[in-house]
Amino acid sequence: MQVILQPCPSRSCRPCLVHAHSHRFPRHDLAFFLPNKYSFRSLRSNNVRKVTVVLRIEKDSAKTDAPSENKLGSENGSTLKTMNGRSVPLDSASVDSFPGSKSAGAVVNVAQNGTSIQYVADNRSTTSIEVDAVTEAELKENGFRSTRRTKLICTIGPASCEFHQLEALASGGMNVARINMCHGTREWHREVIRNIRKLNEERGYAVAIMMDTEGSEIHMGDLGGAPSARAEDGEIWTFTVRSFEGSNPPDRTIHVNYEGFTEDVRVGDELMVDGGMVRFEVTEKIGPDVMCKCIDPGLLLPRANLTFWRDGHVVRERNAMLPTISSKDWLDIDFGISEKVDFIAISFVKSADVIKHLKSYLAARSLEGSIQVIAKIESSDSLKHLEDIIRVSDGAMVARGDLGAQILLEQVPSVQQEIVNLCRQLNKPVIVASQLLESMIEYPTPTRAEVSDVSEAVKQQADALMLSGESAMGLYPEKALSVLRTASLRIEKWKRQSKRFQDMQLFQISESNMERISEEICNSAAQMGNSLEVDAIFVYTRHGDMASFLSRCRPVCPIFAFTPSANVRRLLNLRWGLIPFRLDFTDDMESNLNRTFALLKARGMVKPGDLVIAVSDMLQSIQVMKIP
Repeated sequence: MQVILQPCPSRSCRPCLVHAHSHRFPRHDLAFFLPNKYSFRSLRSNNVRKVTVVLRIEKDSAKTDAPSENKLGSENGSTLKTMNGRSVPLDSASVDSFPGSKSAGAVVNVAQNGTSIQYVADNRSTTSIEVDAVTEAELKENGFRSTRRTKLICTIGPASCEFHQLEALASGGMNVARINMCHGTREWHREVIRNIRKLNEERGYAVAIMMDTEGSEIHMGDLGGAPSARAEDGEIWTFTVRSFEGSNPPDRTIHVNYEGFTEDVRVGDELMVDGGMVRFEVTEKIGPDVMCKCIDPGLLLPRANLTFWRDGHVVRERNAMLPTISSKDWLDIDFGISEKVDFIAISFVKSADVIKHLKSYLAARSLEGSIQVIAKIESSDSLKHLEDIIRVSDGAMVARGDLGAQILLEQVPSVQQEIVNLCRQLNKPVIVASQLLESMIEYPTPTRAEVSDVSEAVKQQADALMLSGESAMGLYPEKALSVLRTASLRIEKWKRQSKRFQDMQLFQISESNMERISEEICNSAAQMGNSLEVDAIFVYTRHGDMASFLSRCRPVCPIFAFTPSANVRRLLNLRWGLIPFRLDFTDDMESNLNRTFALLKARGMVKPGDLVIAVSDMLQSIQVMKIP
């Protein structure tokens, strides 16, 4: 006989053997009951809709009497044996607390009173809870205060695209994987996305995927298929608009994608590659070719960005009229929609209208409508309309490499601080990117100045830090990620110990009354958490709004964000201080808390006596309690 086990819809239900919703389900066919408010229904019942656990009961033919109604527990000798042979005593813990039950299809065997029972756990069960494996390990080993608040993004490239390489980055703390559509084919990117999805499903991670568009600004070609090329001081290189399809370009010749390049540039202009990593001086123009002398040697990378300066100012000319989203970008966006990426980052955003247009397109084309748009701030045009762009975006990226090629170098730090502060005020996640640990592309240790740069971004309380070439093509991607992680943890710990908290005055941003109530509740919860020195703030949220309000407040303690949506869980992985859990919950807050406490205690992530504050988007209130 098979039975389906699922939660009883009645709140007044008390679980026992006689509580069967089908009279055709004989009482003596069960050897025990589960104490977590379950009821039993026969497979023949027509009103069974949601399967959470399937039992196969094999009765001992010698036993015909009805078994006693014993509660599961080690005192009656009940044991649970997992597929690897490990036996554990059965108690009142939930299904999720049993080893191996977290993944779909996990099979465990139960032996009790001569009855052999096998069940298959479904990872969508209402009793399950899912959390990032790295965070779970940190909580078990070092407690609440050890968790990292700053999120980490890794660009995936040839040095990090294999499954085992992605797993190493995920175990090292990667929260978001970035795929750069400037490089590689769509088939290559599709395989990377599948590896990340597989990693999340099989290893218990929640790594989000960010797709970065190429944009229509001026950039170099592919260097004839070479991974890089070095330009030495005094060498003459040719930049040309001629196409070399089907053949490699001549030595020291680079294709430029902008047709008006030779007309806009003048002799004496300075040509900056990849935000100034290599610099050339224009010496001569011959038809479609521009001859340039290298004045600052360095490494040239495929499809690197190009800017040129004249009399101390960046030259925009007609390239300022190029569309923000090119025809290739639209094809890449369609690809991202089909692959259900979590974020799309738009390069060289010039105005808010571009973001509005894209979000309308995503709403119409994406079935779930859940892809968020990140505006990359990397041009002087972006700075002219900064607040308007950030208001309509779902987040922003400070792309300092390209931005530093269009404004004065000494302006970059203050502009970065301005963008970080503005994003926090408007409750939008902000990413600090470009050249964080540039030297680690070639060397196993960073410079002290790079570590100081990382530390400054952490002190500014940016939501996330991003590795680019360091993880995509560098020799030491895992070490670079480790440096980001350890530097972030150390600075965050220093800020907590020295009580160096930023008391930024947060202005009200909500428009509707309900949103204002949620915002004020989160502000108050964060202040109470700091004053009472609670261990964590729990927030139950279906769409992530209240969790984002709490993140905006930057409380001292970590924020446990519980959501029933796997997609929302990944999106929250970009937010400062949030530890996103996937958990099904009801409108009954007391029931949610009791079940959450039981699940977390069973996995060793919390302990009795821990002080928490709980809020939710179902109940407009704040609860302070100790875990029983």
